[in-house]
Amino acid sequence: MPSVEIEIGQKAPAFTLPNQDDEKVALKDLAGQWVVLYFYPKDDTPGCTTQACEFTESIADFQDLDATVIGVSPDKPESHRKFIAKHNLKLPLLSDPKHTMMEKYAAYREKNMYGVVALGVIRSTVIIDPVGRIAHHYKRAKAAGHAAAVHQRLQDLQAKYE
Repeated sequence: MPSVEIEIGQKAPAFTLPNQDDEKVALKDLAGQWVVLYFYPKDDTPGCTTQACEFTESIADFQDLDATVIGVSPDKPESHRKFIAKHNLKLPLLSDPKHTMMEKYAAYREKNMYGVVALGVIRSTVIIDPVGRIAHHYKRAKAAGHAAAVHQRLQDLQAKYE
């Protein structure tokens, strides 16, 4: 699998995926607002739960910045519904079981875990500006504290756009 690179300023790759309610979500429908796409490996695992809960806790702060936060994993919508209900999450989760979108965003590729190289989901985040361009790319992210870092970065980016 060739490695995809995400470049700041490039047009964000288009996507249409189902959310937790099996409703289609497309990038084109989010035009005019900031979009935070965070990619994570699996619903209801410790790191992924920490990350989702931290984004949920700060969702009003992101909304104040006219930003939509969306999680993306290979899990199916049914798994997302259970994850959302169990942890009272306040953000949409998209289902990408074939990794089509994740590959476009460099979030599914070879990774080295404990000396074993395998394909997998890379915990990463992309911030897309209101005109649909990549404004920032966290190639690798830690679960804890990531939502706060993304919020601060989004504030900094918006200050540059004014």
